[in-house]
Amino acid sequence: MSEPINIAVLVSGGGTNLQALIDAEAAGSIHSGKIRLVVSNKPGVRALSRATDAKIEAACIPSAGVSGDVFEEKLASLLDEHHIELIVLAGFMKILSADFIRRYPDRIINIHPSLIPSFCGDGFYGLKVHEAALAYGVKVTGATVHYVNEITDGGKIILQKPVSVRKGETPESLQAHVMQNAEWIILPKACEMVCRRLQTEKKQASSKSKSE
Repeated sequence: MSEPINIAVLVSGGGTNLQALIDAEAAGSIHSGKIRLVVSNKPGVRALSRATDAKIEAACIPSAGVSGDVFEEKLASLLDEHHIELIVLAGFMKILSADFIRRYPDRIINIHPSLIPSFCGDGFYGLKVHEAALAYGVKVTGATVHYVNEITDGGKIILQKPVSVRKGETPESLQAHVMQNAEWIILPKACEMVCRRLQTEKKQASSKSKSE
């Protein structure tokens, strides 16, 4: 059995996607990775207490009032301290710099509440995504898990799941609909997929070093 990949989940709010990951790990559907750390850039959010309830180390690095460089150096130091191999952005409402992202190539994934490339990129987050989808009149929306690169919501897609837009939908009801029927399903699946890839890469690297 391979050692599980060390996962950090970055959050900014209630942590419903974090809870989906915690539940998936408890159920065994995430078994190639283990959530070692939850980090919030906002103090006092529900996501931190969800982590504590699940006996996962929780930390807060406030981003308000500090430079992006200072925030990211503190974050990187904490990730290194916990030997983190995969970073999951689950409702993390802060854009990470290209320099930070380059430290973790293909090791940062994000959940976005639309079918990328629709309603994504700069300015599309939270309810704004669902407001735009309803204003456009789409009949199908959904969620996407993708790798994070230097372009907002521009990384390679890992998984997507469509959701039908119901009659009389509001941005709030659509947000809940997409979370329950897409986000909470594909984020744990994508997390397990990426952890398996990272395990395979570690095995290959270990075998190569032994043969040299």
